[in-house]
Amino acid sequence: MNDSEFSVIWSPYGEYLESRVSDFCRYFGAKDIDDLRRKSVQDIENFWKRVDEFLGFKWRKKYAKVLDVSEGIEFAKWFPDGKINLAENCLRWKNSQLSLIWEGEEGKQMTLTYLELLELTAKIAGGLRKLGVKKGDRVGLFMPLTPYAVASFLAVAYIGAIVVPMFSGYGPESVSVRLNDAEAKVLITSDGFWRKGKQINMLEVALEAVKSSPSVEKIVVFERLGNLAKLSGNLLVKGQDLLDSDPVEPEDTWSEDIFMIIYTSGTTGKPKGAVHVHGGFLVKIAEEGAFQTDLRQGRTLFWITDIGWIMGPWEIVAALANGATLFVYDGAPDFPEPSRVFDMVAAHRINALGLSPTFVRSIMKFDENKVIKKKPDSLKFICSTGEPWNYSPYMWTFEKIGGGKVPIINLSGGTEVGACFLSPHPIDKIKPMSLVGPSLGMDVDIFDENGKPVQHETVGELICKQPWPGMTRSIWKDKQRYIDTYWSRFKGVWYHGDFASRDKEGFWFLHGRSDDTIKVAGKRIGPAEIESIVVGTGEVIESAAIGVPDELKGESIVVFAVPKGEPTEDLRETIKRAVAEKLGKSFAPKDVKFVKALPKTRNAKIMRRVIRAKYLGKPTGDISSLENPDAVEEIERAF
Repeated sequence: MNDSEFSVIWSPYGEYLESRVSDFCRYFGAKDIDDLRRKSVQDIENFWKRVDEFLGFKWRKKYAKVLDVSEGIEFAKWFPDGKINLAENCLRWKNSQLSLIWEGEEGKQMTLTYLELLELTAKIAGGLRKLGVKKGDRVGLFMPLTPYAVASFLAVAYIGAIVVPMFSGYGPESVSVRLNDAEAKVLITSDGFWRKGKQINMLEVALEAVKSSPSVEKIVVFERLGNLAKLSGNLLVKGQDLLDSDPVEPEDTWSEDIFMIIYTSGTTGKPKGAVHVHGGFLVKIAEEGAFQTDLRQGRTLFWITDIGWIMGPWEIVAALANGATLFVYDGAPDFPEPSRVFDMVAAHRINALGLSPTFVRSIMKFDENKVIKKKPDSLKFICSTGEPWNYSPYMWTFEKIGGGKVPIINLSGGTEVGACFLSPHPIDKIKPMSLVGPSLGMDVDIFDENGKPVQHETVGELICKQPWPGMTRSIWKDKQRYIDTYWSRFKGVWYHGDFASRDKEGFWFLHGRSDDTIKVAGKRIGPAEIESIVVGTGEVIESAAIGVPDELKGESIVVFAVPKGEPTEDLRETIKRAVAEKLGKSFAPKDVKFVKALPKTRNAKIMRRVIRAKYLGKPTGDISSLENPDAVEEIERAF
């Protein structure tokens, strides 16, 4: 099906019509969500000022100026003369409401009230200060998602230092590269974690990484597996020692003070450190949590993610800055059974669940009664990000998980965006796979190759024409790379690298990364469109389409597919025929390769560039974020 063929499958009803974004519509003087979207970008300074007022942030010094673009739109500053501390605002509730629920893979659980999380954070902050960490110092965070990871993340910001969160599955070299680039003074880690029933030793990785990271003076180790009894040496500090420290007060930080450097994988080797600040990140992410998933006191958010991916910091701030409860899980989402996520949703009464299309495709192969054993009647929102949907997994999610009554908040942004460009809201109508429209305060558009807006039903480049509070302030220590990557394609406009379109009714859709685009005989197509057809055969779990050089067509299509059953020549021909019938004969795949798994990151993005590089015998670039490096060997074996 084409985007234009979809009909609305969800319309707001009941309590959705009275969500927080509805309250803000009235507060802002907008008649409906479409009017609010328009007005939010007509005067962005006024919009973000009103958001701040509505959400009631605690300012240590109130700002007089909302936006400063004196150094250019690329280096916009928000609330620059105001003082605000992100962590203090996440903990400002100081009450007995639940702030955090944690469950480990092996079944351990822990809960913290807001008062308890504040005390834990303030003690870790005091311990870091005793270790010599000062305002502006960088602190690496290499941990599984536990209460101590959340409190440590907040504690670093609490004292005005800069947190550098890293994917918990990294190897020593990947950790070391980030520690060195950030010149981290301290590394906070864990003795390990559970993954699919096995103990993974994180401390061993951390110690190896620090051997080539001369800036690191101390490693703080929190106990997770019970392996710290023999911990010794001047370099190592037990996490318990920090917990025994006296609590301290939050640092007096300016809105534009940096609180986080979070790295993305680079295509040519060196990761990019996106720089985020106290005021802008707090205001934008809290707004998204409030208005996109209706987070507030009494609501619980659970996103299947890692502290090293942007959705880790996103969920911490989105939930806690709105007084909601954050649920974090430390383990494999399908262990010991494929029902694990939905068992937790039912047990902990989760209201908003964040998942990925890849996760859905991985569980669809099981009997649905073994995946969803108990109706998740607490769910009010199903959220997703990271990649475009295919139709079948989307509808399975909508019908089987949500019972056709729960909206899918399909949002899209990025690590450097620090937020969302596109997202539905609880008072939006929704079409399958659609992102509906712009996130509030985001002046996005779709440009053609010449920088001109495209017509409806035309695929083009997703761009943003005005700054927003959550945008990265640069790439750490590399302003030129920042300009080259995001601002050089179209003058004065943020170029994001995603393909997008609007249908004739104005609903927005994504079509994958534009750098993944395949150009066959002069016609461009996104891999997601091909992959949807392949999965739509009903015989494939997931697939990846790449373009390879072709003397006649410019590029030809090669599909890598994970079959549900045994791979056969008949299935190969079925896939080729299905693509040709839907897209035309010129788009028929040159070849179909069958594999057992596709290389993907922990947050479930399929790394097509790695597949293409392996197929063409070229360097793969940075693959440190891969969840399953064995899949790269599988790709090689396929040909």
